[in-house]
Amino acid sequence: MTHRAPDIASFRRIVVKVGSSLLVDPQEASAKRGWLTRLADDIAALHRGGADVLVVSSGAVALGRSVLGFPHGALKLEDSQAAAAVGQIALARLWAEALQTRGLVAGQVLVTFGDTEERRRYLYARECLTRLMSLRAVPVINENDTVATAEIRYGDNDRLAARVATMASADLLVLLSDVDGLYTAPPASDPSAQHIRVVPRITAEIEAMAGGAASQYSRGGMRTKIEAAKIATTGGAHMVIADGRAEAPIERIAKGERCTWFLTPSNPVTARKKWIAGSLEPKGAVHIDEGAARALATGASLLPAGVTRVEGAFARGDCIVIRNHQGGEIGRGLVTYDALDAAKIVGRSTKDIEALLGFKGPDEVIHRDDMALSGE
Repeated sequence: MTHRAPDIASFRRIVVKVGSSLLVDPQEASAKRGWLTRLADDIAALHRGGADVLVVSSGAVALGRSVLGFPHGALKLEDSQAAAAVGQIALARLWAEALQTRGLVAGQVLVTFGDTEERRRYLYARECLTRLMSLRAVPVINENDTVATAEIRYGDNDRLAARVATMASADLLVLLSDVDGLYTAPPASDPSAQHIRVVPRITAEIEAMAGGAASQYSRGGMRTKIEAAKIATTGGAHMVIADGRAEAPIERIAKGERCTWFLTPSNPVTARKKWIAGSLEPKGAVHIDEGAARALATGASLLPAGVTRVEGAFARGDCIVIRNHQGGEIGRGLVTYDALDAAKIVGRSTKDIEALLGFKGPDEVIHRDDMALSGE
């Protein structure tokens, strides 16, 4: 069966990952402003088409090391952290200026490994991204290299971008790199290597085709891109690897220039519901009335007014069971309140939350996007 490459214009939420070697000139160790200008044009075009766009951008350490006068080659951890601290300011300014000239607002988001792996922090980060996109801003995301150590870091932004795509429920991840996709063997060492246009499913054979990193500024290689593809496609997002070195790289993907598409059989909503329903251990439960059960069946979120009682010592972001008035399990979801706070607002209107808790929390006890009902 022949699989066709998707149309990039059909996607509604897109994560674009930019590698250091694309953004930073290896000779001057300064930003390639002309290239960034054309990429900003691409992003603006996607945005005008109605898509939410998130950027995962490398380059902070590469920019910072130049400012601080560090030599080429590997840096000690403390020097890498210092370079990141200086370079992150420059990187944020570059993106803010490039997007602002196209009428777009950039929002800087720094994350660490724990922010996408620990459910409580994951929920906060997801809410931040969701709010930025609802305001039509463009989140610009990078790993927080100033505090990440070797033991708690991603080590490359390919995998970070895939985690962000899953966290943001994106339906497409674009990896812009210094390669134009996957080959049957490393093309630099094997002249008979064949380019692969579409990968319908990641198999052991596909994984075996990965090579290593080639750029002094890049920590990742084809191996990490395959790992990113596994994360993204499992999370319900397609992924495309494209050569970003030429100007307007996303426009080139849209025109059908050489790249490799990794397809997913799922979608972000379905994949997320499977994760909630089957991969997380429940830490407690909420019991709801008949009216709330009917509302959930029509696609509504769970509000405090529909909750009759809570049980368990759960924390915000934990998975809990949703039980109907008879005690039967009708679904599971990620709760937005700790158990003690949830108990205080049981049966109450959302307008009472602030007075009862002393702070304005979410209107929902469980948001519809973070809920998997039985039978879905």
